[in-house]
Amino acid sequence: MTGAPRWDIFCRVIDNYGDIGVCWRLSRQLAAEHGISIRLWVDEISSLHRICPDINPDFSIQHWQGVEVRRWIEPFPAITPAEVVIEAFGCTLPANYVAAIAQQLSLAKVRNSLVWINLEYLSAESWIESYHGLPSPHPNLPLIKYFFFPGFTEVTGGLIREHDLLRQRVTQQQNFTDFWQKIKLPVPDPAETTISLFCYDNPQINNLLDAWAASSSTVRCLLPESKVLPNIAQWATREKLVPGDFVQRGSLLLHILPFLPQEDYDHLLWACDCNFVRGEDSFVRAQWAAKPLIWQIYPQQDNAHQVKLDAFLDRYCQKLTKTAAASLRTFHLGWNQGGHLDWETFWQNQTTLQIHATTWVQQLTLIGDLASNLVNFSKKPAL
Repeated sequence: MTGAPRWDIFCRVIDNYGDIGVCWRLSRQLAAEHGISIRLWVDEISSLHRICPDINPDFSIQHWQGVEVRRWIEPFPAITPAEVVIEAFGCTLPANYVAAIAQQLSLAKVRNSLVWINLEYLSAESWIESYHGLPSPHPNLPLIKYFFFPGFTEVTGGLIREHDLLRQRVTQQQNFTDFWQKIKLPVPDPAETTISLFCYDNPQINNLLDAWAASSSTVRCLLPESKVLPNIAQWATREKLVPGDFVQRGSLLLHILPFLPQEDYDHLLWACDCNFVRGEDSFVRAQWAAKPLIWQIYPQQDNAHQVKLDAFLDRYCQKLTKTAAASLRTFHLGWNQGGHLDWETFWQNQTTLQIHATTWVQQLTLIGDLASNLVNFSKKPAL
């Protein structure tokens, strides 16, 4: 093999921004930090355009930040597979592409000349440690696919974290004036609690806003544009809400922001005192922000998401005080399952939660990052 190693990453958009958010960050990091030639195949380029406005949703092939972005179309074109293939989140590769993998391997007659990895969803469940890296033989072809699980321990794939991410965060957290100017808001008063809110359509949204409105201190909520706006407009007795609008009720100051590109969203997480996040991509970035967080997990059949939420809380709360852990768990369950949202009691633990969020980041940095772990895995001679 000559030149940069070639990887194909396949992504189907399921929940708007979570899947493509992970794949886009991973693609950029592999290209920038590992010198890998990346083709990112995505079926909905419009979703990628929202998190990276420099991507043109009308183009079928384009290059940005070292990544070749390709529209995933059917029938899938006849191409030569890359040396490493990432099937993100069980998206199922095109049949003719799989056949091309088999043909390439038969010609190469070298078992590890091509590596096929199924990149799974993030989970804190302990069982993934046993399944991480396991082979999955193809039922009809002489091919092997390997399971790769992102996770929170050194025997998993780790989390996406760019090499310079934490240094950038620390530097910017020393002066956020430029960021507040960029989103056209004044620098918050230190006495206020500043919160970012990114969530799925949640029946608890009115209860949460009511809790902040009744708070004994000022809560400034920054809400990037999303599908929850119609429900919040109804709560605010407005016909509609659009980016730039402002609502004040009781102690709550609510600002509607435009949808933010990934880099700006990261900065929003870094700037706020507490972050409400959803899915996987924003959930991981909120942890690297080293601020208290509340996670709305993507709902799954048979309440499988509840098991994942419990597993994360069990792991995250291990080094928290009993009082703070109980409050954090109760608030998470209220936000994800319904029930009373006692913001006042939860936020009484702010100092403890803030210290813990910093400690949690330090703990996570002891395991390798996802991109580096994928690169190392793809080079294992045992594959």
